[in-house]
Amino acid sequence: MGLGGCIILIAVGAILTFATDWHMQGVDLHVVGVILMAVGLIGTATFSSIAGRRRVVVPPTHVVDEEPHHPHRGDGCTDGYGV
Repeated sequence: MGLGGCIILIAVGAILTFATDWHMQGVDLHVVGVILMAVGLIGTATFSSIAGRRRVVVPPTHVVDEEPHHPHRGDGCTDGYGV
C-alpha cells in the first residue's frame, strides 16, 4: 500500500469517526474509524521510513587526470614545437 492508500484510510476513518451519526447493530462505526486512522498512520510511518532508506545519496566520483591534455592541431604535432 502506498502513501495515497494510507491517506485514504486516514480520511475514511476520520469521516466514520467524526462526521457520521449512523448506528448499526453489532458494529461501532466510531471504533472502526479509529482503527482505520491508526492503520493509516502506521502505514504512513512505515512508508516514510522505507522511502527514507531508499534515498541514499552517493557523492559523485571525480576522475583525476595525470597528464594535462594539449590541444591537437591536426598535423601530428601535439606539443606546439613540431616534435
